[in-house]
Amino acid sequence: MTGSHEQDNTPSTQDAATTHGIVVGVDGSEQSVSAAKWAAREAELRGLPLTLVTAYTMPVFAASALEAGYGVPDDTMIRDGAMQVLQGVVNQLGRLEVPLVHRVEMGDAAGVLVDYSASANLLVAGTRGRGGFFGRLLGSVASALPAHAKCPVVIVPKGEHASRAAAGVPVIVGVDGSEQGRIAALAAALEAEIRQSPLRVVIAMPPISGAVAWLPATVDEQSLVGEMRERLEAGIEWLKSEFPSLEITSDIVDGVPVDVMVNESKTARLTVVGTRGHGGFAGALLGSTSQGVISHAHGPVMVVPYLKDSRLAHRASFGPTFS
Repeated sequence: MTGSHEQDNTPSTQDAATTHGIVVGVDGSEQSVSAAKWAAREAELRGLPLTLVTAYTMPVFAASALEAGYGVPDDTMIRDGAMQVLQGVVNQLGRLEVPLVHRVEMGDAAGVLVDYSASANLLVAGTRGRGGFFGRLLGSVASALPAHAKCPVVIVPKGEHASRAAAGVPVIVGVDGSEQGRIAALAAALEAEIRQSPLRVVIAMPPISGAVAWLPATVDEQSLVGEMRERLEAGIEWLKSEFPSLEITSDIVDGVPVDVMVNESKTARLTVVGTRGHGGFAGALLGSTSQGVISHAHGPVMVVPYLKDSRLAHRASFGPTFS
């Protein structure tokens, strides 16, 4: 990354962090402030550093002047403005119990955050910004973060607050029987354990006539649902073997996957989805399904990238298998 300007509030007795901890992209908008406050709570919950990042690019006219040979444009004013934005967000966070780092980077917003994600535990962003850093979020930037980040990405809606942290509010994960679905389930179980919250595992069951239209007419629909539930229950037992102290419930919910998960998000402390699946729930993720969940969810949504996990070898099948 180029053009980095950093202020580090880490106490002198604190060893340098080996990772960026919880990274949040900010631009001073109300949405990004909500994301920063959510990220700050996460950092304190996990005992990790909080890294606030803003990014800027040179105006088009300045870049054109440079190409025309009129000299190197002075970006001091832009950088100073970006730092003022960052400081304003820091002031709204107040005193934290974890190290706080804030940085200004010159470069593409999505590219900057993807770079940071390589050494971050979690990447956090708001749903939309004022332009600049997140002006196109839920456009190319929002698509790029879940698609290319090296760590889980959480998209926080405007106005998100701490009330979801109340006891008993579950972490909810959508699964579809794919390996990526199992990765998402493991990540969701960990999130629930960290929060001391229950975990709810959901399979979205599209209208049965459409879901089985390609199957032979002799296939018994009730048997298909029964097999799906059996596989789901086996998956829950696998999760319980990995997280024995975690309260886990599951359900098969009728409806289109994006609609099901958006509705589930109303009562979720965190809604978790994977990046890819068999089709159906996660197959189009970063397409219509993921963007639908991120765009319309009523609370924070975590998108989990594919990560190799040895625990997958302990459970070869989880949830329905449509292929």
